[in-house]
Amino acid sequence: MYALTVRDHLMIAHSFRGAVFGPAQALHGATYIVDLEFRRPGLDADGLVVDIGRAAEVLKETLGALNYRNLDEVPDLAGHNTTTEFLAKWVFDRIAERIARGDLGPGGAGLAGLKVTLAESHVAWAAYEAPLAVAAGA
Repeated sequence: MYALTVRDHLMIAHSFRGAVFGPAQALHGATYIVDLEFRRPGLDADGLVVDIGRAAEVLKETLGALNYRNLDEVPDLAGHNTTTEFLAKWVFDRIAERIARGDLGPGGAGLAGLKVTLAESHVAWAAYEAPLAVAAGA
């Protein structure tokens, strides 16, 4: 399996509900390093997993919906604790939608899997990964 990863970052504010979160129940900020890994069993006709420029652009646009925002005030996130794990899946779902729409170009049709990793710091990170349905049509 071949893989290509692009990286960006995301700066947010949020709070959590539940005693398990201790002081993080109060409004606080977080800066995440976001790695987006694309996977496919074989390279495309150009020898690529996916166009790296398009991949980076799609990631930046996706993160732009949340960047510099208080997630407690984002209607689509209402009722959710926006944990690192939750946000990894949120990013995954939006990138998968973009791939299915063809936003990564023809090379996106052959992608078999995707992994999104959000690093909270140099010692803690979370990820979400799954196969992509679009690979069946490739």
